[in-house]
Order: sequence, then structure tokens, then C-alpha cells
Amino acid sequence: MKCPHCQAENDSGARVCASCGASLPADQAGNGSLKAATNAGILIGAKARKARMAQVVDPSAIISTRAYNAVICGVLLWGLLVNYLLCRYAVGFAASMNPWVLLIGYVVLALAGTIIAAKSHNPAVSFLGYNMVVIPFGLVISLLVDHYTKIDPSIVTYAFLYTMLIAIGMMALVMIVPQFFAKLGGVLLGALCGVILCEAVLMIFGVRQHVTDWAVAGIFSLYIGYDIYRSQQFPKTLDNAVDSALDIYMDLANLFIRLLEIIGDSKN
Repeated sequence: MKCPHCQAENDSGARVCASCGASLPADQAGNGSLKAATNAGILIGAKARKARMAQVVDPSAIISTRAYNAVICGVLLWGLLVNYLLCRYAVGFAASMNPWVLLIGYVVLALAGTIIAAKSHNPAVSFLGYNMVVIPFGLVISLLVDHYTKIDPSIVTYAFLYTMLIAIGMMALVMIVPQFFAKLGGVLLGALCGVILCEAVLMIFGVRQHVTDWAVAGIFSLYIGYDIYRSQQFPKTLDNAVDSALDIYMDLANLFIRLLEIIGDSKN
């Protein structure tokens, strides 16, 4: 069975190419036919990931595993740098905005950026979508960082440190037990939806508690490992590297926010 990405021969029934590491389309394993992912419609979340897994790309677009992972790390570092600069220099601007304008602007831009990145097969366009998520998210984070810095600067330091340590730990686990993360997608999505629904109900009744913060932090910790694992299953192209970096960035940013709240509450 030939890999559609690098044309290397693989054993019948193989799911991942032994040569380039790209995921082999499921229908190819059964009858040798190929079904390319179309660019029609708007796909986000799990559907977008499945489309990326099934996508048949030009073999010339495949890059080495080292280059692929270097692009993911570089795009992630860019996002963290943008967030750092926003936290340092844009707090006043974010604070001067009407909260509803900031919230609606964040939701619209982040959703539009996610759709652009998911729909595009051009790495430059996907990177534009990535920045449309990073910048509004950074403005929201800047307000939280400013708030907790005034309470105790160590809160922000510890939240960032724990976020990085958890990310490194999840990366190590992916290398040690990759199959553990292979089937987590549906479980994590269901758990996250359940916790968010629980939080919404508690908010309506004016109940403030910390259990859901811990639950969401745990879910996003596992999501980091899951998205790192999934990033290695996609065809190794520049566009998929940018899209994978967006997935992992969202996990890191959400985990950081929850850790800020957990540590901040413990300090209070």
C-alpha cells in the first residue's frame, strides 16, 4: 500500500506511514482507494481534525519531522511572545475598552481566526488565522495578569511556570504512552462540555466554587497531550504545523487562565 504523501510502500492495514509518519486514509487501508478532503464547507474542532487526517497532499509539500516540529514550536513561541507584549504594553488599552465590546470582539475574531485556519491549506493564511486568535486572547489575558499582579506578582509567575511544566510533562507522556492519548478526544470533549454547562448553571444561581476550575485545568492538561499526539498524526506540511500550533496554543492559554484563578484564590 502506497502512502499518498511520500509514495512509500506500507504494510496492508497500516494506519500510519512508516516513512513520513503521515496518517494513512482509512479507506485506503481497505480497498486502495483515496478520498481527498474537500475544501467545501466550514469545518472546525473534531471535524476539522478528521479532514486534516484524511487530506491527501502533494508529496512535495511534506517536510521532515524535525522541520515540522520546529515550525510548531516556532509558531507557539510567537503566540507566547505576542501575549507577553500585550500583557506588558496593552493593559491600558484593554482596560479602556467597554467589557462587552472586548468580549464580543474576542469571540468574533477568535471564531473567525479558527475557521480561517481550519479552512485554509495555505500556511500564510492559517498563520493569519492564528494571530486573529492570539491577539484578542492576549488582550483578555493581559487584564487577568494585571489583576493578579496587583494582588501578588508570584501568582502570575507560578501560573506560567506550572503551565510550562504541565506541557513538558504531557509531551513526555505522549512519547512514553502515545496510545493513551489516541482515544481521549471524545472523552475530553464530553467532559469539557459537561463542566462548562455546570459552571453556567452555577453562575446563574450565583454560586462560586473552585472544583470546576480544577476540573477544567485537568481537562486542558490532558488536551495538551492529546493535541501534541494528534499533531504527529497529520500529514507533515507547513499548514498542518500552523494548525496544530493553534490547537496547542488554545490548550496552553486556557490552562494558564484556570491556573491563575486557582492560585489567585488560594492566595486570597
